[in-house]
Amino acid sequence: MFRFINNFYFKALLFILAGVLAFISSLNIYISEKLPQAQEIREIELQVPLKVFTSDGKLIGEFGEKRRSALKFEDIPPYFVEAVLAAEDDEFFSHSGVSYTGLIRSVFRLLVSGEVQGGGSTITMQVAGNYLTGRDINLFRKIKDIFLAYRLERIYSKEEIFEFYVNRIFLGNRAYGIASASEVYYGTSIKDLNLAQWAMIAGLPKAPSSMNPLVNPRRALIRRNWILTRMLNLGSIHPEQYDLAIKAPISATYHGLVSEV
Repeated sequence: MFRFINNFYFKALLFILAGVLAFISSLNIYISEKLPQAQEIREIELQVPLKVFTSDGKLIGEFGEKRRSALKFEDIPPYFVEAVLAAEDDEFFSHSGVSYTGLIRSVFRLLVSGEVQGGGSTITMQVAGNYLTGRDINLFRKIKDIFLAYRLERIYSKEEIFEFYVNRIFLGNRAYGIASASEVYYGTSIKDLNLAQWAMIAGLPKAPSSMNPLVNPRRALIRRNWILTRMLNLGSIHPEQYDLAIKAPISATYHGLVSEV
């Protein structure tokens, strides 16, 4: 009798596992047919404003809705890289494109609220959304981002994926990408900023329109200090650096285009 029951449950378990595998395989085929090619990222040109210069090279004006400049990974300050990782995805350089703990949190929020919410996405998944699958928050888009993230990780290096992320992300006040954000908020190159300023820019992707230091300094400061604390806990900075940065006042001001003639 017991042998019959055990045999029944064993067969039932095999049947369930086979069904799950068949579902995942079918889903993979269905999603794959609807995914853009990961190689398309290299073909996407960043929209940059039209800059008009005089014959001797002086800037007259800038025309366009978006301010954007691109950086190579080796030109990005290491502490800024650490600030972004602390804010967005501290396991970026070790995972395969998807954070399973982040997905579990997203599923839990879905079960509690009944709605698909933001969050839980790795930097690679955000690149997939920003470049290829769109920004609508829904379950199907989330699934596409997961599958596409695996593709991106197979094709591109981590450094290239990081470049894609920081060069396209919207950071408020018409600034797209960290190079433009540095110019807009601090009027200088990102390599010339300090730790507190790097943490401030790294905190902008969460809510660039409502949490930037020009619109809501208090919320921006809370976000910046949270990132600095995360960097300290992750061992990215020393306590002395943390103490100095956490005490730094907000120094961001709007730096629009200045004509040179």
